[in-house]
Amino acid sequence: MRYLKILLIFSFFNLIAQSENSLAEGPFSQLIIRGATLINGNGAPPIGPVDIVIENDKITDIEVVGSPGVEIDESKRPKLNQGGKEINALGMYVLPGFIDMHGHIGGEDQGADWDYVFKLWLAHGITTIREPSGRGVKYAVDLKKRSAKNEIIAPRIFAYTKFGQGSKKSITNTNLAREWVRENAKNGADGIKFFGAEPEIMKAALNENKKLGLRSACHHAQLRVARWNALNSARAGLTSMEHWYGLPEALFTDRTIQNYSPDFNYQNEQDRFGEAGKLWKQAAKPYSDHWNNVMNEMISLDFTIVPTFNIYEASRDLHRARRAEWHDDYTLPSLWRFYQPSKISHGSYWHFWGTEEEVAWKENYRLWMTFINEYKNRGGRVCTGSDSGFIFQLYGFAYIREMELLREAGFHPLEVIRSATLNGAEALGIDHLTGSIEIGKSADLVIIEENPLKNFKVLYGTGAIKLTNENKVVRVGGVKNTIRQGVIYDSKKLLKEVKKMVDEAKKSEGFILKQPGK
Repeated sequence: MRYLKILLIFSFFNLIAQSENSLAEGPFSQLIIRGATLINGNGAPPIGPVDIVIENDKITDIEVVGSPGVEIDESKRPKLNQGGKEINALGMYVLPGFIDMHGHIGGEDQGADWDYVFKLWLAHGITTIREPSGRGVKYAVDLKKRSAKNEIIAPRIFAYTKFGQGSKKSITNTNLAREWVRENAKNGADGIKFFGAEPEIMKAALNENKKLGLRSACHHAQLRVARWNALNSARAGLTSMEHWYGLPEALFTDRTIQNYSPDFNYQNEQDRFGEAGKLWKQAAKPYSDHWNNVMNEMISLDFTIVPTFNIYEASRDLHRARRAEWHDDYTLPSLWRFYQPSKISHGSYWHFWGTEEEVAWKENYRLWMTFINEYKNRGGRVCTGSDSGFIFQLYGFAYIREMELLREAGFHPLEVIRSATLNGAEALGIDHLTGSIEIGKSADLVIIEENPLKNFKVLYGTGAIKLTNENKVVRVGGVKNTIRQGVIYDSKKLLKEVKKMVDEAKKSEGFILKQPGK
């Protein structure tokens, strides 16, 4: 009777996963991925061909079945059980599922709903996301539960609530801070996203959160950073910082407040982002004593940095970000409007963005990337996050761009993959479950026909441009399959579904994508 009940439940989930026009199938009692080259995620070099055996949601065997260029020895291969499924991945690459450590689940202002966002993420191999605040804890936790049950096509979700969100009264003292933290945990949140607060309130909230065993993140907003920077947060128990705000401030040696111009107004987005591009030059010089001391202390505190390089890239090259080829097919009209110059929309600061701002931001990136690369070199944890849905950065596509920017910062391609997989799992406390391809871990995998270590552009849904030996220009790559908890998603079909959503929205509105001012 118990066996029959388990079989019925398994069949129910299997039917759900195979809905939506065969975008997904599984999980299977047995799935074998055959002949792939394995990129493990833990820093090990590629190895293959291997056969990977999955039973329901768990990796149960990984067998090396030959050598490159040599016919596979069939006697070494795991046997397929009756009712099992095979994927012929000979010549392909298998990686752990990617973890987006800064993934907002759309937004009302952007007109981007979860279905659109989730399909874009899964199409790019993202099997786990950490949402650092959004439409509220109940909204995120509901999607998290539905995802875990395979009721919707979605990645695994970790929900962090904005500090104070949902409170009926302002958090003005330490007792109220602790009370809110406890209520947040009761509501099912996995952690808290801070933007800063009074020092005693930050200390109390972080202390209470740590007692409850939850994790935390902080965007050190300029309105609070003068009294509480990233080093203060690390010392108080914050587990990760987002972007880079608060880090240069911790590196100041001849000031305590950034050099704001006299007519600066934080509510003016161009002021805010324009002067932010001058901030790293005000910090201690790379490899100076203070620079080294701050870095070493943060590493000793097991402090995680999620730089989200991509979300500021338009600051150093507006034309590139605005003209990205995927906007034509995959960016919703409402999202495109949100990106345009605006005095209201957050991150739409193109009031009169120019050469001087871009030159300053290029230098900002050079100094920022120097810190992040050295942080990694000394053993600090750096994770991959996208913060998509703002500043011309599209879900999924922006995550791959983040990989490219980590490579630009000096990361070896294998270090980039580790940042996108195992590092994220460690930061979330789920490295026993996912983040690398090992026996006993969840079946969160990415299958791609091209080698991403040679060219991360093959991971974009639009693929990479290549000239063949026959002098023909072709597109190669794009993730072939994303496997999340044993469910196989057809990544290219997911992208077709997104394009269909965008086409229908354009048709209903009579929308034609135009560059601003035309």
